[in-house]
Amino acid sequence: MENEEEKRKEKYESYVIVHNIAKRHNVGTLARSATAFGVTEFILVGKRDFNAFGSHGSTSHLRFRHFHTLSLAHSFLKERDCDICGVEITDNAIAVNEHPFTKSTAFLLGNEGTGLSDKECEICDFFIYIPHYGGGTASLNVTVAASIVLHHYGVWAGFAERSREGNKFLVAEKPANQMKRNFCTETAETIAEERKVKKENAANGFFNEETASSNLLDALFDS
Repeated sequence: MENEEEKRKEKYESYVIVHNIAKRHNVGTLARSATAFGVTEFILVGKRDFNAFGSHGSTSHLRFRHFHTLSLAHSFLKERDCDICGVEITDNAIAVNEHPFTKSTAFLLGNEGTGLSDKECEICDFFIYIPHYGGGTASLNVTVAASIVLHHYGVWAGFAERSREGNKFLVAEKPANQMKRNFCTETAETIAEERKVKKENAANGFFNEETASSNLLDALFDS
């Protein structure tokens, strides 16, 4: 049993996928939960800028990755043999406390008001939900839901608990290459993909906001 738990600690990783979240400031709070529960990477799909309000500096300790489309994020995660788990109440969703995990897992969180879209559900391998025991609300805030789910995954995966000092957990030193601004940097491949999509959209006479380049990105890579 101990050998199995040790293998889990070394083997499994968790990811958070954020797409179409209505309240951009929720990303900062999500990042704080992600660092607390051992998330490997925080994946933004669509817009790459975010509001770090509520992160309490935790964004400096978290790796961010950006994709312009869900399909690109899906391909990246599948190359790493990672399941994609939708956090949503569906007919076949499994309660999170049953720990229905089998490998490294990326958790896809939907819009606060409408939940996961059909397009988002299509890339999910399975779904989980958080059981409620009181009748006062129909759903949880996305950041609260993420915290519960990530904690359960960390327990299942056997992540090592962080050391404590007094009544708080020890915070690691900030990495030397921490982000200076609240945006995801790009690889050469994603830059090329973005420009390709922009050209195709321009040729077809329409503009897709989700693949649009910000002025900040143009200044970084066109100078």
